[in-house]
Amino acid sequence: MDARFNLFDNAFADKFMKRFANAGMVLHQSSLPASTQELVSLRASQINGCGWCIDMHTKEAAAAGETAVRLHLVAAWRESTVFTDAERAALAFAEEGTRLADTHSGVSDETWDRVREHYDDDQTAALICLVALINAANRLAVTVHQRGGSYEAGMFAAAVS
Repeated sequence: MDARFNLFDNAFADKFMKRFANAGMVLHQSSLPASTQELVSLRASQINGCGWCIDMHTKEAAAAGETAVRLHLVAAWRESTVFTDAERAALAFAEEGTRLADTHSGVSDETWDRVREHYDDDQTAALICLVALINAANRLAVTVHQRGGSYEAGMFAAAVS
C-alpha cells in the first residue's frame, strides 16, 4: 500500500517537515547517548505501531553498531538482561511518556526519579524532547500510512543536510 499523502511533495508540509527534522538533528547533537536515543525511539514507535519509524530506528541503530540481540529485545526490555540501568530508566520514561492516555499522571514519580538518577539536566531535557518528537513523528507517519521496509541507514541525515 502506498502512503496516503507525501509530506515532502506538498510545499506547506515540506516546509514543516524540514523544521521538524531539524529539531531531530538538535537531539542528535545532544549529550544523550545516541544508542539511548535510538532505543527510546524504537520503543515508542513499537507502542504506536509505526512501521516507518521502527524501520528507521532499527536500521540507524544497527548502522551505529547496536547489536541485533538488544534491538530484538527492546519490546521486552523488562524481561531482558542486556540493558543498563540508565537505558531501563529511559525506556520506562519512553513508555510512560507515550502511553499518556493509560494513566492520569503521565510519567510516574518512580520513573522520573530513576531518569534523574542517571541523566543530567541537558540529557533529561533531550529525553523529554525526544519522547515528544518521536510520538509526533509516529503520528505523522501512521496518519499518512507511511510503511516501513524501504528505509536505508543515513537517509534521515541526508534529507536534512
